[in-house]
Amino acid sequence: MATMARASSGLAYPERFYAAASYAGFDGSPHSNGNDVGSRFSNEVALILYALYQQASVGPCNVPKPSSWSPVEQSKWKRSASSFSTFWQQLGNMASTEAMRLFVKILEDKDVVSEGLGSVVVYDQWISPPITGQRPKARYEHAAAVVQDKMYIYGGNHNGRYLSDLNVLDLRSWTWAKVDSKVAPESAESPSPVKFAPCAGHSLIPWENQLLSIAGHTKDPSESIQVKAFDLQTGTWSMLKTYGKAPDAKRTLLNDLYILDLETMTWDEIDAVGVPPSPRSDHAAAVHAERYLLIFGGGSHATCFNDLHVLDLQAMEWSRPTQQGEIPTPRAGHAGVTVGENWFIVGGGDNKSGASETVVLNMSTLVWSVVTSVQGRVPLASEGLSLVVGSLNGEDILISFGGYNGRYNSEVNVLKPSHKSTLQSKMMEAPVPDSVSAVHNHTNPTRDLESEFEVGQEGKIREIVMDNDSETMKPKGEETRELHMAKLKSEKEELEFSLNKEKLLTLQLKQELAEAETRNTDLYKELQSVRGQLAAEQSRCFKLEVDVAEQRQKLQTLETLQKELELLQRQKAASEQAALNAKQRQGSGGVWGWLAGSPPEKDDEI
Repeated sequence: MATMARASSGLAYPERFYAAASYAGFDGSPHSNGNDVGSRFSNEVALILYALYQQASVGPCNVPKPSSWSPVEQSKWKRSASSFSTFWQQLGNMASTEAMRLFVKILEDKDVVSEGLGSVVVYDQWISPPITGQRPKARYEHAAAVVQDKMYIYGGNHNGRYLSDLNVLDLRSWTWAKVDSKVAPESAESPSPVKFAPCAGHSLIPWENQLLSIAGHTKDPSESIQVKAFDLQTGTWSMLKTYGKAPDAKRTLLNDLYILDLETMTWDEIDAVGVPPSPRSDHAAAVHAERYLLIFGGGSHATCFNDLHVLDLQAMEWSRPTQQGEIPTPRAGHAGVTVGENWFIVGGGDNKSGASETVVLNMSTLVWSVVTSVQGRVPLASEGLSLVVGSLNGEDILISFGGYNGRYNSEVNVLKPSHKSTLQSKMMEAPVPDSVSAVHNHTNPTRDLESEFEVGQEGKIREIVMDNDSETMKPKGEETRELHMAKLKSEKEELEFSLNKEKLLTLQLKQELAEAETRNTDLYKELQSVRGQLAAEQSRCFKLEVDVAEQRQKLQTLETLQKELELLQRQKAASEQAALNAKQRQGSGGVWGWLAGSPPEKDDEI
């Protein structure tokens, strides 16, 4: 097989890219279909090369497969293409020149492709790794920490409910597991375990062989901040006793400053000079050079901030330095993590939309730059997500989890920051002399990309040269055997890849089944609760109906009595009228009798 060597001068892009494409099996034109890609490389490498070629020469890769592959290869493509769906989507945001550069890089360093995340050769782009195991419940405002290639997730909030579970993601196998933990008793005299209230908005800090959960808010807030410790060896939670005046735990916007000494577990309230940040919450904080505390962003009840404040921990003095570069938009609920002198900020929002940019601040120069951006309402543009630093093949990776952007998330995303991104801020410093600048451009390598860009006065880049000497020196029989062995090895790798894909699919189906069963259980509990409420409402309605019937009966009785009273009153009136008439008649008869000479009758004496 032909090999490629570097030269100190030669073709510039895109000619260099098309020369590499011709070597890989593409014909060098923007409409190539890559006839030899499937036979010269493993299926996985071919997929990546094809996607990058399409991205560089045509645009976003929306072609399902190379048309010239055999039916067998097409079936392999269909089985494996789904694992690159996220990778292809991310390529949609990549510039054509960047796709060309990565295409060339893969061909120059063929050993950069390996299983799992090692197959991701794209720097500064978020991807979703192939996760297995039982995912934790979707959440935000949780806390995360990495200890020995394991990411621990504790607490958080889901739909207004505080959580207290502890989950761990193995960063080597990318498998989730729930940590079975117990609570230690308060003391020997009191064997009953301490009650730990579920919490959110706390911090999780690795300390010695423990994870310390500090602060946060709960459903029933306490008077002061609590510090809980999880022993990684015994799997036991305990409440740590602290000394000094602890900060107020009530959910109020503040700008006070406290320090907890983890050696003595003593709180100190700091009265720093200068103008502190305004009262806020959901900001990000980082320490640089073990001397400077940086505070960025956050929000109050009415607004979000994008200001930067620095506290000199030696002088205990606040300052607000001038920010440079691409200053991020105001945001709150974002997450931050430091890698060397660089502070990466992900997510957050401004009460209107999520922040889509992943930004980095060089804490030495205070210059901002944008690493990458995401599109749409995705977990990376969420509030309350977590961000930690892990390691993959000796390189730093950023790992995000969870968040809320209209829905609660439980997704894991990974970004491999390049050396370019971490040095991008330095390149915006004050200009250097031309003599120094030339050396800088020539010898300042990017991580794992060495100095493939030798930008001269005309911006030319070193040429790819096809070196066929080693091929011509090999006997033909040996070449045939090597080719046969290479094909067998490629088929073996493809079969193993397909088997792993099927295993992963099976695990995912089991996980989805478990999640569906959990949802069914939750729905059944909610149904039972609703049935109980309905029964109580029916009982109350029945009682009301009985009361109404009794009142109606009383009303009918009252109406009957009213009618009888009116009848008696009429009868009484009629009797009185009859008596009056009779009396009048008696009086009239007496006068006529007197005129007739017959005296009136006298009443009998009693």
